[in-house]
Amino acid sequence: MPVQQFVNDPQNFVAEALEGLEYTHPHLIRWNREPSFVVRLSDAPAPKVALLSGGGSGHEPLHTGFVGHGMLDAAVPGEVFASPTAYQIKAATDAVDRGHGIVHVVKNYTGDVLNFSIAAELATDDGRKVETVLVDDDLATDSAADGGPGRRGTAAVVAVEKICGAAAERGADLSQVAMLGRRVAAAARTMALALAPCTHPGQQRPSFDLDSGEIELGVGIHGERGIGRRPYGPAQDLLGELTRPVIEALGLRRGDAVIAIVNGLGSTHPLQLSLAHREVVRILGSHGVTVARSLVGSYVTALDMAGCSVTLLRATDELCGLWDAPVRTPALTW
Repeated sequence: MPVQQFVNDPQNFVAEALEGLEYTHPHLIRWNREPSFVVRLSDAPAPKVALLSGGGSGHEPLHTGFVGHGMLDAAVPGEVFASPTAYQIKAATDAVDRGHGIVHVVKNYTGDVLNFSIAAELATDDGRKVETVLVDDDLATDSAADGGPGRRGTAAVVAVEKICGAAAERGADLSQVAMLGRRVAAAARTMALALAPCTHPGQQRPSFDLDSGEIELGVGIHGERGIGRRPYGPAQDLLGELTRPVIEALGLRRGDAVIAIVNGLGSTHPLQLSLAHREVVRILGSHGVTVARSLVGSYVTALDMAGCSVTLLRATDELCGLWDAPVRTPALTW
C-alpha cells in the first residue's frame, strides 16, 4: 500500500514543521526564518557559555526540542537527513554569544563535522570563542581499525546536551563545559535495531527492505542499513543484542552505575519502550550494574522507523547531579 503521511509539499516540509513548533511553544523558543535556526527565548539573559547543536531534520525532538533553560541556546536544523549549512550555523552562533564563548555539540557525520568546522572558523575570525564537542557513541560503526570516519553520533548527544547545559547554567566556563562534554561522549556507547524501516516525506518506498521475521541490527538514525540481520524474537532477546555489546564496550563491572537512555526511533509505542527498559534493567542487574538514572521515550528518531536504541553512560555523582538539574525545553522538562 502507498505510504500516507501528513505532508503538503515535501520541499516545504521542514519549514512548515518549524513554524508549527514555534506556534506550540511561543514562550520557550523562536524560529529564525532566514537563515533557519531555533533560538531560546531567554528567561535569564545573564552572561554564560552558550550551547549550540544541530543536524539534519527527521530526528525530532532532537535538536530543536531541546532548546531552552538547562539545555541548548540554539539548534540549527538542516533538511531531512541533511546537514545544516555553515551559513546557518554561523548565524546561530552569532545570535547566542553572550560574551563567554560558545560550545558546538556535533554528531559525528561528515556533513555536520565539515559545516560546523567552517562555521567555527568563521566565528573565531570574528573574535568569538568557540569549542567543539564531537559525539561519536554508535558502537555499530566503530570503524577506527579500517580508517573509516569512526563511530556515528546518536542518542548520547542527549546526555551531552543535558549535562553541558546544566553546567553552563551553573556558571562553568568555556573550557570546563567543553571538557565535560568530551568526557560524557567518551563514556557513552549506543546500539540500535529496527523492526521496520523509515520512509522519507513524500516518498512511497522505505529506506530499505526488511523481510518478515527479521530485524536490522546496528541501524543508524538516517535510515541506514545496519551491520546485519537477526531473526525477530522476544524482547528479552532483542534487548540483549543491544545491551550486552554496550556493557562490554564500556568495560562495565559489578558495582558500576549508569545513566540509561532507551530511545524510540520514531514509531515505537511507549508501552514497548517501557518493556524494553525493563529488559535493559534486568540485563544490567545480571551483570551487577545499577541504573542510577533513566530516560525512556522517543528523543532521537529516524522519521517513522520502528525500533529502539540503548545508550549507557558511566554514571558519577557529578554527572547525576547535572542530569538532575532543572530543565525546561519543548521536549524535556523537570
